[in-house]
Amino acid sequence: MADTDTLARLDQIGDWPPPEERQEWFGDPAAERALLDAYRSGRMHHAWLIGGPKGIGKATLAYRFARFVLAHPDPSGADLASATDLSVAPNHPAFRRLARRAHPNLLTLERPYDEDRDRFRTELTVAEIRRTVSFFGSTGGEPGWRIAIVDAADDMNPSAANALLKVLEEPPPRSLFLIIAHAPGRLLPTIRSRCRRLELAPLRHEALVEALRSGPGTRQADAETLTLAAALAEGSLRRAILLLEEDGVGTYREFARLISRLPDIDIGEMHAFADSVARRGADDAYHGFLDLLRDWLGRRVRSEAEPDPAIGLSPAVRGAPLARWAEVWEKVEQSSADTEELNLDRQQTVLSILMTLARAVRM
Repeated sequence: MADTDTLARLDQIGDWPPPEERQEWFGDPAAERALLDAYRSGRMHHAWLIGGPKGIGKATLAYRFARFVLAHPDPSGADLASATDLSVAPNHPAFRRLARRAHPNLLTLERPYDEDRDRFRTELTVAEIRRTVSFFGSTGGEPGWRIAIVDAADDMNPSAANALLKVLEEPPPRSLFLIIAHAPGRLLPTIRSRCRRLELAPLRHEALVEALRSGPGTRQADAETLTLAAALAEGSLRRAILLLEEDGVGTYREFARLISRLPDIDIGEMHAFADSVARRGADDAYHGFLDLLRDWLGRRVRSEAEPDPAIGLSPAVRGAPLARWAEVWEKVEQSSADTEELNLDRQQTVLSILMTLARAVRM
């Protein structure tokens, strides 16, 4: 049987603390002030939809707010008058209990673990959402607010979405729903209409660098590598961490150097690069390369420079028309999708993509 204490944190990266354990908030202070002001006003909306790209701290903010509410159950209390943010001391009982997901007034709804297949399910199921019935109906908790965090609503199947809608339509008293969504626009309009929206922006470059410097395992990284990881991550702390943990920065440098002379390309270097990112068992390296490639193409479409100022672009790349890069984008997406669906040779796919880039600037 799976260890549930371990499973609850399987989404974390290495030694980095999961959202419920994090004390720091590196996002826009205006976002937490919006939550603080709403709570302190005494007219707290029962459901908040926290949206934004993956990895920018939505779950961290949700747990941060839940922790604050559980630590300060009276929104009119004197201790809230001087509060300027949602921080709670690490030695506070609410902090310690929430970090262990052991607070009786907190319910986390996420993709459940499949014991038979020994892995997490691919969907957030209706059975999970229906746990709210017993949670909000029970008298076994503590006085004060009861909080449910949905992480992430994007994972809900249609039945789960309808079950969540039902409980949002008739919210229990003193209940608070914090619904995390990477793409809020894809949720049911009826769910969106019953929530107050809080859209988070990608993290600022300086905040990303600060967060990386404070984390485990990255203090030894040189300043140039940290800065480049932050630039490539496009505002996502999670992606910046993965770029460092999986040497995505090294992959980017190799890729950028390989195509810096397009349409000329060294065949031997091209094969060596394809082997490094598409060898057997290198799933992270392969998908990391595809993400970096999409970002590189996006910068070509937007006529932006590369994050690393030391990496130049050939005149042929700079002169290629926008429509050409749009065509390449479509070919890359189709090629990568076919490779996954038909279980094709990933190394050949990478080689084909690199040759497509060379042809695009030779035309």
